[in-house]
Amino acid sequence: MPGPKVPSRVPELVPRFKEEQVFIIEAFIAHSVRESGRKGVVVGLSGGVDSALVAKLCVDSIGAGRVLALAMPDGKGGHDLKDARHWAKALGIEFRVIGIAPIAATLEKRVKGSRTDLVARGNLRARARMIVLYFVANTEDRVVMGTGNKSEILCGYFSKYGDGAADFHPIGDLYKTQVLEMARHLALPPEIVGKTPTAGLWPGQTDEGELGISYAELDRILLGIELQLEPEAIAEKAGVPLERVRHVGALVAASVHKRKPPLIPKLGIRTVGLDWRE
Repeated sequence: MPGPKVPSRVPELVPRFKEEQVFIIEAFIAHSVRESGRKGVVVGLSGGVDSALVAKLCVDSIGAGRVLALAMPDGKGGHDLKDARHWAKALGIEFRVIGIAPIAATLEKRVKGSRTDLVARGNLRARARMIVLYFVANTEDRVVMGTGNKSEILCGYFSKYGDGAADFHPIGDLYKTQVLEMARHLALPPEIVGKTPTAGLWPGQTDEGELGISYAELDRILLGIELQLEPEAIAEKAGVPLERVRHVGALVAASVHKRKPPLIPKLGIRTVGLDWRE
């Protein structure tokens, strides 16, 4: 029986983790919180690697006493809630659990939308979590630290005004594979680092299943797109089929609206979102 197909050569497009990235992010967090004038930060701690890493970076940059972690399960939470609780304890940060199931159920009942639309229901839960985060941030003089990574942001793999909404995205310029490397470097728990990535929007949902590609391949293709290489060159250098490059390119193109503020028609001399530079 023939074995698995092996690439003819090692892929040239591989995002690399560098130790100095840790210090850059920590300096960014410290500066951003100081400039905000707020007393601390709040982080949605899901039990996954992205939020666990953000919590760790916040603790190392501004101190455990200024970091609040919120777990917001849609139900009992299971192993993810247990992992989040243990990690918060290890970091020495305050940890609270606020279930969003009643919030989501009330909205679904009031709006009477389709209960079979998994994407709409998943987006509702992501937005319910952000409502909770911002309410806590507003009432306790904190800023919201986002937990999205570059792979998700570029592919539009987040809910608009949901998990995509935050005051700062400290790991937003790290590809998922870089996040995993940084997490290992900072000695995050293996049970968190090795967990199958999921947004937890519905039972059985996984990131790679929805994206239709592994993060390892996805990140190599995205790096090629970032470098503005032609699709054929990306396929060759990343060691992936051309159709996957086109698939990822389509994801990036279709999600442009998620990475921009709402469009405004130009009427004045300088228009917000177009040529008004802060």
